[in-house]
Amino acid sequence: MTRLHNAFLSLLHIWQGLKDENLHWQSNRHEQQARLRHAQALADQALTAELAQKTAQLAHDLALLKTQHDTELELLKTRCQQDIKDYRHYLKSLDQLKQSIAASYRHLPEAVVFTIHHHAKQLLNQMWECDDFQQKMHYEMQLLHFMTTVHDEARLHKEGQGQSRLPEKTLSLLQQD
Repeated sequence: MTRLHNAFLSLLHIWQGLKDENLHWQSNRHEQQARLRHAQALADQALTAELAQKTAQLAHDLALLKTQHDTELELLKTRCQQDIKDYRHYLKSLDQLKQSIAASYRHLPEAVVFTIHHHAKQLLNQMWECDDFQQKMHYEMQLLHFMTTVHDEARLHKEGQGQSRLPEKTLSLLQQD
């Protein structure tokens, strides 16, 4: 039993020595571990503060973008409403032009008057739907020239100054396009 007792005591001394060595190592490193825990806590606080700041910045940027997009949307709606109003005015003007042609050239078949009106509407639609600014201006000038020619020719004919019974310049423009 003494051998067992001695072996047990030896193991107990070894185990106690290991615990003492661990305790000694921990006490030597205690200050360093405290600094590391403190540095970790400061890093966590800094990260939390940075995250809060970035969250606030993101919220601000999102609010700014939302305001900007809301404003752009409102402007676009206003512009579209004005475009619709302008388009209606154009159509009304084309209807007046059709009535002017019909009144000036009473002998013209209705189909010819509608064809002239339809051509003007086609020019208007091409102008309206075009995205390219230069091409849009080209269509606008084409429509303006066409409407001016039709109006002048109808006015001259109505005043008795037209030499022909037909709107020849207008029909010529129809053939060109």
